[in-house]
Amino acid sequence: MTAPAGSELSGTQTAILAAYAELIEEVGSDDVSFRVISRRAGIAQRTVFRNYPTRVDLLLATAAWIEATLFAREELDSIFDVPLAIRDAMQRYDARPELAHVVAETAMRGVSGAAPASGRAQLERLLDAEVPSLDEAERRAVVAALAHLDSVGTWVTYRREFGMDQRDIADAAAWAAEAVLDTIRDRVAS
Repeated sequence: MTAPAGSELSGTQTAILAAYAELIEEVGSDDVSFRVISRRAGIAQRTVFRNYPTRVDLLLATAAWIEATLFAREELDSIFDVPLAIRDAMQRYDARPELAHVVAETAMRGVSGAAPASGRAQLERLLDAEVPSLDEAERRAVVAALAHLDSVGTWVTYRREFGMDQRDIADAAAWAAEAVLDTIRDRVAS
C-alpha cells in the first residue's frame, strides 16, 4: 500500500517511483507497464503491485514524489522573495516538461485529494510575520493568487494555451506575483 502523506518512503518505494519517473521522461506515462517499471527498479513485478495496487495509485505517488523531490522548493525568508522562487520553479518545470505535465495533470484532475496547494503553509507563515495587518479576506486572496501562480498548472497553461517559451513563462509568472505583492508592500510590519 502507498505510504501515507507526510511519511517516509521505503527504499523500494523510492526505487519504484524513481524508475517510473525516468520512464515517463523517456516514453511518456501511458506506455509504461508494471513489468518495465519493475525491471528498471531492479525488483519483482509483484513488489510494484504490492506497493501500488493500481495504475492510479502509482501515478499519484509518482506525481507527489516528483513534486517533493525533483521540483522541491527552498524555504523562503520573505514573502517578497516569492516572485524569484516562482521564476526558478517555472524554469525547472520547463527543463523537465514530461514530469511537469504528470504533476499538473494529477493536480488539475483533482485526483490528488484535498491536500493544500504546495507551499501554501509557507506563504501563510511569511504573510503572518511580515504583513500581519491583512484581514482574513485579503490574506486569503494573496495566498490563493501566489499559490496559483507558483504551480505546475500555471506552467502548463502558459506553455499549452499561450505557446510561451521558458523565459517568457518565468517572466510572466514572476511579474504576476510582483503585481500581487505590490498591493501589500506598503503594509509591511517594521
